[in-house]
Amino acid sequence: MRTAISAFVLVLSISVSTAAAQDTTGLRVLAANKTSTMQKEMNEAAEAGFRFAGVMGGDTAFGGSEVVVIMSRPSNAGARYAYRLLATSKTSTMQKEMQEAGDAGYEYKGQTVFKSTFGGKEVVVILERDNEVKTTDKFEYRLMATKKTSTLQKELAEAGEAGYQFVGMTVADTLVGGDEVVAILRRKQK
Repeated sequence: MRTAISAFVLVLSISVSTAAAQDTTGLRVLAANKTSTMQKEMNEAAEAGFRFAGVMGGDTAFGGSEVVVIMSRPSNAGARYAYRLLATSKTSTMQKEMQEAGDAGYEYKGQTVFKSTFGGKEVVVILERDNEVKTTDKFEYRLMATKKTSTLQKELAEAGEAGYQFVGMTVADTLVGGDEVVAILRRKQK
């Protein structure tokens, strides 16, 4: 009973904070069970001056399996950022979509895992582009997915020698690969 009351108070305070943050400097909590909905909500928040701060996927008390994003807004914020969310259970698809985003000037910001509508878990990657910067750096992305950490160590060492930098990792039971460690690396395009 005590846990249920604590969860209710937390959800109520987040709801109140979210409503207040919509019109004032501060934080905004976004939660959705579809990545397309989350991308739309993040871009709407970005138009109001908010910027991505953090992400986590999982089961929430009232929403079920959701992606939860925190956006923050500094006092001098303007509408300068755009977001792309990518979600897939296939590494090859994610690699292709991240590269397309990298070619368009989007930069990796975060990743998580959540249960998709189809019953499997998907890796969700959030990318951001600064619309005020005229010449944005373009990145080449590399995804590594493996069941063995020893294999990951070898692949990371090789990628590091090729100029790639580690930016994020998830451990997930994906629909296609089973239990995998998914690491994302990037390097500036030449």
